[in-house]
Amino acid sequence: TQSSHTAETISGKSLCIRNKQRENMKIILVLLFMAPLTLSADKDYFSVDSAGSPETKSRFAMLDDVRILANGLLQLGHGLKDFVHKTKGQMNDIFQKLYIFDRSFYELSLQTSEIKEEEEQLRQTTARLQINNEEIKNLSQEMNLKIEDLIQNKIQLQEKVWGLEDKVTKLAIIQPLMQETKEISSLKAFVEQQDNDIKQLLKTVEDQHLQLDRQHNQIMELEDKLNHIEFHELMENSFIEEQPEPETNPIPVLKATAGRYRSDGAAPDCTALYHSGERLSGVYTIKPNGSEAFDVYCEMKFGTSWTVIQRRVDGSLDFNQTWDAYTKGFGDLNEEFWLGLNKTYSITKQGDYILRIELQDWKGNKRHIEYLFSLGGPDTNYTLQLSRISGSIPNALPEETELQFSTADRDVDTKHDSNCPENFLGGWWHSECEETNLNGKYVTPRSRARLDRRKGLYWKPKKGRYYLLKSTKIMIHPTDLKSFD
Repeated sequence: TQSSHTAETISGKSLCIRNKQRENMKIILVLLFMAPLTLSADKDYFSVDSAGSPETKSRFAMLDDVRILANGLLQLGHGLKDFVHKTKGQMNDIFQKLYIFDRSFYELSLQTSEIKEEEEQLRQTTARLQINNEEIKNLSQEMNLKIEDLIQNKIQLQEKVWGLEDKVTKLAIIQPLMQETKEISSLKAFVEQQDNDIKQLLKTVEDQHLQLDRQHNQIMELEDKLNHIEFHELMENSFIEEQPEPETNPIPVLKATAGRYRSDGAAPDCTALYHSGERLSGVYTIKPNGSEAFDVYCEMKFGTSWTVIQRRVDGSLDFNQTWDAYTKGFGDLNEEFWLGLNKTYSITKQGDYILRIELQDWKGNKRHIEYLFSLGGPDTNYTLQLSRISGSIPNALPEETELQFSTADRDVDTKHDSNCPENFLGGWWHSECEETNLNGKYVTPRSRARLDRRKGLYWKPKKGRYYLLKSTKIMIHPTDLKSFD
C-alpha cells in the first residue's frame, strides 16, 4: 500500500511538471508571435510621424523599443533556462524515487518468497503431525477396546470369586476334612493372585492410555506453536538439529612449555598454578616471561587449568569497544570480560598453546571446538592462525589463514570496501563480513530483525546456517606442537 501511494505521488508530480512546461511554451509562442507585429506597428508609426514632423521624432525610437523587447525576451530566456534546470532537478528526484521504489519492490518480493517457503514447510510439518495424530487416535481406540474386554473379564472373575467365597463359607460351616480345607485355601490364594495380576494389568493399561493422551496433547500444542514465529526462530538458531560429536577430552599435555614456576616464584600461566596445587577456579595473578604481573581467570577442568581470555554470559557488557580497549582488555573477570590482546600475546609467546572455544545456544545445548593456534604481536596487528584439532560442532573459522584483528576505529582489512567491525559491531579476526563474530552484539531470539540477528553473537559455519548464541568462552592451554606431527 505504501509503495502504490509513493508511485501515485510521483506520477502526480510528473503530471504537474508537464502542465507547467506546456503553459510556459504557450507564453513563449505568443510572445514570439507578437514580436514581429509590434515591430511592424512601430515602423508604420515612425514612418507617418516622420513624414508629418521629421524633426520631432527620431529614427532611433524604433531601436529603443527593439532593445526593450530584446531585453524582455532575454530575461524571459533566462527565466526559461532556470525553469529548465529546476525541471531537470525535479525529474532527477523523481527518477531517484522510482529507483528506490523498484529496490523496495524487489526486496519485498524476496521476503515474500522466503515467507512462502516457510509456509510450505509449516504445511508439510502440519500434515505429518496430522498423520501421527490419526495413528495415535487409532491406537487409543484399540486400547479402549482392550480395556473394556479386561473390565468384562474382571467382572466375570469377581463373580467366580464371590461364588467360591460362598462355597468356602458353606464348607467352613459343615467343617470339611483337613485335606479339603487345604485345597480350598490353595484355590482361594490362586484366585486372589489372579485378581491382583488383573488389577496390575488394568493399571498398566490405564497408565499407557494416560501417556497416549499426554502425547496427543503435546502434539496438538506443537501444532499451535508451529504457527508462532518465536518458536520458529528459536528452532532456527539452536544446535538441536545438529548431531553432536562425542565429547572428546582435551589433548594431553605432553610438554607444558609454560606450565611451571620460574626460579623467582612467579606463575607464568594458569597451568603452572594448577601444578603448584591450586584446584579452585577463580581470579589469580600471573607473570609471564618478560611481562608485568596481571590478573586472569583460571578455570580448573579436565585435570588441569585453562586461562580464560573471553567470556560472555548475559549481554551486560558492550563489546563494541575501541582498538585501545581490545589491546588492554575490559570487563569484570568474574562476569563478562575480554582479557586483552597484549596480555594474551605475553602468555602465548612463552610456548605452544591450544585454543578452546565453548558455545551454548538458547535451548541449553553446549558445543565446543579446539584449535592449534599462533598469535602474532602488535607489529602484525595480532595476527591469528588456526588449525582445527577436534570438536562437537562444524568449524566456522578459516584455517591456515593469517587473520588480522580489527576494530571499528582501526580496520586493517584491505580486502573489503566496507568496515566489518563497524557494520557488525565488535572487534574480531575478520576474514570476510557476516561470518562468525563472538564479540558481536548480544541479541536474543525474540529479535525479529534479520539484520540485527546477523550483527549478533553467533556461530556461522561456511556451509551452514546461523546459530544464535547465549554464552561463549575462549580459553588457552599450553602444549607441545611436536606431539601433533
